[in-house]
Amino acid sequence: MAQRADLANLSALVSTVEEFDRLMAETLPDLLDHAAGQTRRYLRETGQWADDIGHEKLALRWGYEFVERFLVCVRSEVPCRPLFLLDSLIAKFFSQPNPLCYHKDLCSPLGRFLDGLTSRAVLSRDALMALYYHLYGFGQGHVVQLLGLGPTESQRVYKNFERWRRAGWQRTVTEIGLSEAELRELEIVQTRDPRGLNEEANRLIPMVQDHYRRSEPEYFPCLSRRQWGELFDEGYGYDYRVWHLALCRNCMAEAYAIRLDGSAQTPGLQINLHLRPLLKGKGASFLWMQRGNGHGTERSAQRLSTASR
Repeated sequence: MAQRADLANLSALVSTVEEFDRLMAETLPDLLDHAAGQTRRYLRETGQWADDIGHEKLALRWGYEFVERFLVCVRSEVPCRPLFLLDSLIAKFFSQPNPLCYHKDLCSPLGRFLDGLTSRAVLSRDALMALYYHLYGFGQGHVVQLLGLGPTESQRVYKNFERWRRAGWQRTVTEIGLSEAELRELEIVQTRDPRGLNEEANRLIPMVQDHYRRSEPEYFPCLSRRQWGELFDEGYGYDYRVWHLALCRNCMAEAYAIRLDGSAQTPGLQINLHLRPLLKGKGASFLWMQRGNGHGTERSAQRLSTASR
């Protein structure tokens, strides 16, 4: 009865932002239950549901995502009826052509891990920077070189990795609903068959990224190799447009070919899955190659490592 009363309050007209904020503080758990329930209902109606813990966790995590997006946009819609607005947002999402093209795959621990990391990266710069490590094994220095960042922007990357290591990763794993036992099982699989796990991740990543890139602003588009080259040549002022790379494997390959391919100091662009965050003191430390003598032997003295923080 109490939940029905709360949902009735959410269905009523909210006239002011202050009234909306008070209502959200009182009814947020009910909004989460409602969003997860709507997700569960859709999956059942489309034959994509199974009564198991994986699907339950998927419904709950998507419920969190719907409510998070709802809270970002709804304050600008006041006066409104909050529950109707949330239902409209959910219906719009599910009305897209094949919105869950990768649905059942995401119920596995690996699928939930990749989906959850990417979902968080849409909203968090820390998670976005961490994707370079979790998917490719790139440390802070590799990210700085790939994106062509200057000293100021480089320090932001170091801070992103530090915050992610300290709190962001654990918070995200908790939100995903991935237990320590499931993480350990993935690590066992990775130890026994690292190639197989990377191949499975390689299959899932494009599907996950294709979905979440719909959340990107229009000014983070896919570019050709020539366009990426021109963008890198611009230097100062371009950097915020390159955040797209972490969420697009195809563009990542183009940018990698321009910035890092052929350097002995960088890992190859292969999926190299890392389940846990980069440990403190394990950041990449390397010297930039310069083309001074044509043989790639002259090196600059710029060292990029976690020790510089």
